[in-house]
Amino acid sequence: MPDAGVHRVVVVGGGFGGLQAVHGLRRAPVEVTLVDRRNFHLFQPLTYQVATGALSPGEIAYPLRAIFKRYANTRVVLAEVAGFDLAARRLQLNPVADAPAPDSLSYDTLIVAGGSRYSYFGHEEWSEYAAEVKSLESALMVRGRILAAFEAAELETDPERQAAWLTFVVVGGGPTGVEMAGQIGELARDTLRGDFRRIDSRNGRILLVEAADRLLTSFPPSLSAEALRSLERLGVTPMVGSTVVDLDASSVTIDHPGGAAERIPARTIIWAAGVTASSLGATLAELTGSELDRAGRVAVEPDLTLPGHPEVFALGDMVRVRAADGRPVTLPGVAPVAMQQGRYAAEAVQARLRGQEPRPFHYRDKGNLATIGRGAAVADIKGLKLSGFIAWLTWLFVHLWYLVGFENRVLVFINWSVSFFTHGRGARLITAQAAEEAGDRPRAGPASH
Repeated sequence: MPDAGVHRVVVVGGGFGGLQAVHGLRRAPVEVTLVDRRNFHLFQPLTYQVATGALSPGEIAYPLRAIFKRYANTRVVLAEVAGFDLAARRLQLNPVADAPAPDSLSYDTLIVAGGSRYSYFGHEEWSEYAAEVKSLESALMVRGRILAAFEAAELETDPERQAAWLTFVVVGGGPTGVEMAGQIGELARDTLRGDFRRIDSRNGRILLVEAADRLLTSFPPSLSAEALRSLERLGVTPMVGSTVVDLDASSVTIDHPGGAAERIPARTIIWAAGVTASSLGATLAELTGSELDRAGRVAVEPDLTLPGHPEVFALGDMVRVRAADGRPVTLPGVAPVAMQQGRYAAEAVQARLRGQEPRPFHYRDKGNLATIGRGAAVADIKGLKLSGFIAWLTWLFVHLWYLVGFENRVLVFINWSVSFFTHGRGARLITAQAAEEAGDRPRAGPASH
């Protein structure tokens, strides 16, 4: 039970930021409570590999209680945040998964790392047809849809409808979109080749739609161009300078440069364009009068606290950090930012317990990485530009290093090694939900047996 005489720290979110905050407080004279609506930490940079059958869910997720079982000052609560009572310093909770949860938790310090989700730019109805891969559940849904599309194409007798099943559209040319498109290209042209009798999976059409004038805009132009060439070698068609203006269950409409609109029949659409912050950011902004941007990110002070509430830290994808001149700065929505902010919050709590004020948060940019396919990647590390196999080895080492759990690191390394030499993917499973979705979509003509 909580000790009323000990400084109580409540951390919301078991992602990269929350994990680092708890880790940084493991030896501090505080009592830590981590609240999350999932009982596991998800390594989001690899969810797209679950969506394409390269890895299994358990290899990129790790139970939170297993992570913290040796942390004597830490407990985990499975619950969802319902609200904040900042005056009373209480976090209001709702139960999840039919598991009982306390109505609220008291805190002396609150660290909120709510994360983000993909934004459909005001067209939330598109999410029904264009799934994203930011969560484990959605990654499994996408995996089922991709594999079910090949199965449906095998049974389709109408050439046009068969072509629609074999058309895959990825929206968003950032790292996730590029990695997703490359993986589908490998799946179609390598892994599934020869698996079917009536179709040639290599005829699959993979379109990567990006509104900017190049892919991977956070990378130098030379690496963007290299990524584009690598994707084209995998059979991916990049559509830069193009925008999705409409989509439904059977097609996507794209505005190309010059204003020409094209409707493309496609049964599988994956969304990887733009993010919006967790709704917790908007709630905190309303309660504190803090500035909120169009993506739902709340502006925090240089020490990551909310205006007027130094006991409340907010970090990760849901915040912008004020610079010395008071101007909110948007940092990259990547794991290293959240991890550094989580460590900073833990250090700030301990500094205050010693009667010291922490220095402003400063982000140290360690570079960008993106993989395109087997043995191909791009890396920009402190001005050092790498591409090809060397960049891929760098990407592989970095992701293995940051993956949580020794067992997961071993399993992922083995799977990647086997896949590299055999060109196989062992997690090509279709969920019941995806199979039902494919069955519900109309097909013309009788199925061939």
